[in-house]
Amino acid sequence: MAPMLDWTDRHCRYFHRLLTRQTRLYTEMVTTGALLHGDAARHLDFDPAEHPVALQLGGSEPADLAACARLAKQWGYDEVNLNCGCPSERVQKGAFGACLMAEPQLVADGVKAMRDAVDLPVTVKHRIGIDQVERYDFVRDFVGTVADAGCTVFIVHARNAWLKGLSPKENRDIPPLRPELVYRLKQDFPHLTIVLNGGVRSDDEIDAHLAHVDGVMVGRQAYHDPWMMSAWDARFFGQTGPADGRDSVETRWFDYLDRIHQAGRPWPTAMRHALGLWNGERGARLWRQYWSDHRHKSSLPSELARQFNARSRPNPVELQAVTVE
Repeated sequence: MAPMLDWTDRHCRYFHRLLTRQTRLYTEMVTTGALLHGDAARHLDFDPAEHPVALQLGGSEPADLAACARLAKQWGYDEVNLNCGCPSERVQKGAFGACLMAEPQLVADGVKAMRDAVDLPVTVKHRIGIDQVERYDFVRDFVGTVADAGCTVFIVHARNAWLKGLSPKENRDIPPLRPELVYRLKQDFPHLTIVLNGGVRSDDEIDAHLAHVDGVMVGRQAYHDPWMMSAWDARFFGQTGPADGRDSVETRWFDYLDRIHQAGRPWPTAMRHALGLWNGERGARLWRQYWSDHRHKSSLPSELARQFNARSRPNPVELQAVTVE
């Protein structure tokens, strides 16, 4: 699952673990400054159920990256990933993200500093190019330089990042997908682990890409339609997954939300990540509306679920009359 800012927080990752045990999960990008000068625990705490989980860092100063890699080790993460793909102006002002592709030696220095600091896998997520640079040798030389510093895993978003003129959202849609360049990286660097990211919308597409690369990273498609993850353990890892039905996932999720509520924290901030659970099923829209209703925020989630199911599940037509007393 791709790191997605404001989305793949610890609650989102816990929910995804109810659907797949084997898929690697990534934190949203955390800047080195936020960890070194802010509340590190707020950014780094996670539930043990989330393993395997990787911390994605945003930064460019090797010493800072090394210090943050030590924090990742201390907190028990399974991997440290360096963001060299985000095109936002805010990230560019911090001299990290996609603009780092223009400075492969600096990225290599950061990777080496992190590898010297910890024994965790250090990986890099990047684009195939920046702005109008569409030559294959640009991304090939970037990967080669960073690999010389000891990085063996590259997660490649198969689009250019346009640093000027496009918003981050437009950067996910407008630059054309060129997966063939990612395939070519695997051909030229057979000893490296090459993972393709970008525009993947179905399990069949994952299968097609896996004929050419070592792994596939999926983002918004799986976030909005999370039930697709429930098939991944069996289909791609040959193992039984944790989800034996949407009802059981829903029950375990509400147990988690109850714990949040009983700890005095707002559970709707977590519930937003699960609103797509019933997508494609009868009554899904009304289920989403029900769980998005701010009037419910002070109630115990499991009790809300009991009331909703008692009134609506036997007869979906009655969903439109559901209220909470």
